[in-house]
Amino acid sequence: MSVSADAHASSSTYRICSLCQKMIFDKETSRSMPRPYSTGPSSFIPEEEIVEAWSLETWAVDPQTELLLAELCSPAGRLDHLTQVMGLHPHYLQAFLRCQFYLLRRDGPLPLHYRHYIAIMAAARHQCWFLVLLHVQEFYRIGVCLEWLKGLQYANEKLRNLNDLNKILAHRPWLITKEHIEGLLKTGENSWSLAELVHAVVLLAHFHALVSFIFGSGINPDSQAPVSTYCTCELTSRSQSEEDTLLSKSPESELESLLERMRKLREEREEEEATEEEMVIRFEKEKKESLLVRSADFDDQMISPSRVSRFVEDAAFGYQDFARRGEDNPPTFRAQDYSWEDHGFSLVNRLYSDIGLLLDEKFRTACDLTYYNMASREGVDTSMLRRALFNYVHCMYGIRYDDYDYGEVNQLLERNLKVYIKTVTCYPERTTRRMYDSYWHQFRHSEKVHVNLLLMEARMQAELLYALRAITQYMT
Repeated sequence: MSVSADAHASSSTYRICSLCQKMIFDKETSRSMPRPYSTGPSSFIPEEEIVEAWSLETWAVDPQTELLLAELCSPAGRLDHLTQVMGLHPHYLQAFLRCQFYLLRRDGPLPLHYRHYIAIMAAARHQCWFLVLLHVQEFYRIGVCLEWLKGLQYANEKLRNLNDLNKILAHRPWLITKEHIEGLLKTGENSWSLAELVHAVVLLAHFHALVSFIFGSGINPDSQAPVSTYCTCELTSRSQSEEDTLLSKSPESELESLLERMRKLREEREEEEATEEEMVIRFEKEKKESLLVRSADFDDQMISPSRVSRFVEDAAFGYQDFARRGEDNPPTFRAQDYSWEDHGFSLVNRLYSDIGLLLDEKFRTACDLTYYNMASREGVDTSMLRRALFNYVHCMYGIRYDDYDYGEVNQLLERNLKVYIKTVTCYPERTTRRMYDSYWHQFRHSEKVHVNLLLMEARMQAELLYALRAITQYMT
């Protein structure tokens, strides 16, 4: 079923900020309006770089992925912007598409319209109109329960009951308890089965994390919605010439300095291994220092757009630092006590057949992905840097690995990068081009997209660990 004329008309009453991607209500849709800041796939990445990557002879995917890409193409033969940007890393794109196709299209515990509605609920928590509109359109094509699109209050009670889990998982997953799980599994005729709940949890975590990638990579909307007034972040953002000046002032030694720090850390690893007590102290230090990482490049007074907020309840509920000064904080989540490899994988695979395999492939692909280069340098082992990025996200979510030295995070991740990571991971809708441009000035855009892949997968795994641990506690 095609999208109704009303759906198309409603999208014309909004425009998307080209820098932070926030949807802004436009009261004067009848006027002739200027086009967005960038009409390419990304507001952060030059379109030519993306086109060039897709045209390289080395760009190749397997036959199954070719079929998935063909299905994603528009009638005009164009791929959506998200796929084009993610395609800078074709090996990862294959794993992502296989997993998402299985979640949304293949046989599973939840009916198709539930899956897309859950995607809408997840994307709406971060005001991601890109994903909300995409899954509203999919919902129209299915043609079932269309009244639910008026807002969350119009959905059935079973889906409305998922709202608390959605908001906690999106913003403070460490608060999830077995009582939340029990409340969903024991609600009479509107109860969820364990298999349905696992499917829903994976969908929520998947789309929360995907929102981080979309905002972090500056993905432009595919729809040609008209635009008018400027978003706050556009007014405060630098002009292109100012951005060029910013880049030109970056130190030439940035890359060399990072490579040198990596070399010294490897030497220190070989010479002396930190004690378990020292590891714990360094984790706690890094966790507390993450409190100091703040982003001032946003405006809390920006109006929340009604077309997204209708799918959100308790919109004021947002991210708070895991470790908060002067408060009793939740206990640290020790990955050795409950890990994806030893616990989460088997649970999801048992209750939702094969999804564990697909998720595991996606996690591993993002974490192991390497071209053995950094900026202009070739033959570089980047494993240390990749792990620092992944573990820093988990640190902000209160997850500790006993075998990791968190002193490496401070050595490898500069402050501007930490600000970017925290924004993309914890409040992605506030990400700006200035933040994206403020770190790793000598690196390729594809390398920054790889950073976003790691942040996306780290966030998804963190959400899954907390939710699956609660489900395990309920079952035992």
